[in-house]
Amino acid sequence: MYQWSKIIPVAIAFSFGNAWATDGYFSHGYSVRSQGVGGVGIALPQDALAAAANPAGMGKVGSRVDAGVTWFRPVRESEIEGSGAPGANGTYKGNDSQNFFIPEFGYNTQYSEDVTLGVSVYGNGGMNTDYKKGIPLFNSNGRRTGVDLAQVFVAPTVTWKVQEHHTLGVSLNLAYQRFEAKGLQNFSNASSSAANLTNNGHDDSYGAGVHIGWLGEITDAVTLGATYQSRTYMSRFDKYKGLFAEQGDFDIPSTYGVGVAVKVTPALTLAADFQRINYSEVDAVGNASLSNLSNGLGNDNGAGFNWQDAKVYKIGALYQYSPALILRAGYNHVDQPIRAGDTLFNILAPGVVKDHVSIGATWVLSPASEVSFAYTHAFENTVRGQNSIPAGFGGGDANVRMYQDALGVAYTWKL
Repeated sequence: MYQWSKIIPVAIAFSFGNAWATDGYFSHGYSVRSQGVGGVGIALPQDALAAAANPAGMGKVGSRVDAGVTWFRPVRESEIEGSGAPGANGTYKGNDSQNFFIPEFGYNTQYSEDVTLGVSVYGNGGMNTDYKKGIPLFNSNGRRTGVDLAQVFVAPTVTWKVQEHHTLGVSLNLAYQRFEAKGLQNFSNASSSAANLTNNGHDDSYGAGVHIGWLGEITDAVTLGATYQSRTYMSRFDKYKGLFAEQGDFDIPSTYGVGVAVKVTPALTLAADFQRINYSEVDAVGNASLSNLSNGLGNDNGAGFNWQDAKVYKIGALYQYSPALILRAGYNHVDQPIRAGDTLFNILAPGVVKDHVSIGATWVLSPASEVSFAYTHAFENTVRGQNSIPAGFGGGDANVRMYQDALGVAYTWKL
C-alpha cells in the first residue's frame, strides 16, 4: 500500500528496540530529555524530538541535532491458577528476550524567523513477550510462546509562528511496524485463516497519519500546549490475518492531549501533561477477547485484546542548577487499559504498569554540544483475572504482572 524505501533502513534500525511498553504500548516519553521529566512534552519542548509530543514545540528548540539510545528492561510474568486443564497451573516468565536498545534521532532548522523545518524519528511503542517454555493453554507441545511488535514514526515537521507568542505545527507521520506471533496453535480452530495465525516469522506494515499542535506563551512565565494525532492507517499484516480482527488490520490509535509549563523561578520550571490514547478505536486492540471468540480470530468484529482507552497524567520539574547543569525529575501515571476479564489473551501483551518515576540531567559541554541522561523505573503492577479463562480452556484465571527499568543517554549538537 505504501512504498517508502527511504524509511525502511531507519525502521530496521529501530527493530531491535521493540518492547517499549509503558503507557499501554505507547512510550511514556519520546526522548531522553522528556523521559527525565516523566514524559512531559506538550508545553515543554526540549529537543528535536519535540514533534513526538507536540509538533509546535519544534518552533521553540532552534537549529539542532539530537541523537540518543535508551536501554530498556521489562520484566514480564504470568500466572495461571484454578484451571482444570492438565499442567496449566503455574507461573510463567516471559523474559527470554529481556534487554532492548531503543535509538532516537531528531533534526531541526530555523528556516526563517517564523518557520522551522525538521524531522523526528522515534519508537511510538511496542510489545514483546518471550515465554521460552510456552504456555500450555496456547499450545500443547511446550513451544515458545509470545509476540513481538515494533512501531516507528518518521515525522517531517513544519512550524509557523502565527503571532509573536503563538506557534502552530504539523507533522506527517510516516509509520512502519513489524509483528511476529509464536505458539498460538490452540487457537487454530477459532481462526478464520489458521495458516496465518502463528509462527509465520515477522511481517511488515506501513502507513501514515497527521499530527497537529499549538504552543502559546500566555505570559512570560506560563506556556500552554494542545495536540491531536490522527489514527494512523496501516497496511495489513497479511501473515497474521488469521489473528488480528479485520483480516490482519492493526492501525495505530489516535491521541490527544494538553499541557502546561510554568516558570516558577528563573531556575525552576514545573510542567504537566494530560493525554488520552484511544486504544478502543482499533478493533484488533479494542474488541472483546476470548469472550468474543465465537466471532473468530481475523474476521470483521473478530476477537481482540479488549483494551480500553487510557488516560495518562504526567508531571515534571526542570531545575537549572548551574549554567552547565540542568536537573530533571518526573512522575507518570496511566489508567489501566487491560480488563480483569481479559487477562488470558493479554499474557501475550501484559502492558499493565501504571506508575513511573524518572530522574535526568543535562551537562553543557560547550556552547554547541550537550549530553543528557535519564533513568526511569515503572513500578511492578499486577492485574488479577476475574473469570478470565473460558470453560472451554479449562476455566480458572490468569494473572499478569510487569515492572520496567530504562536508562537513556543522548547527545545534542546545536547548529
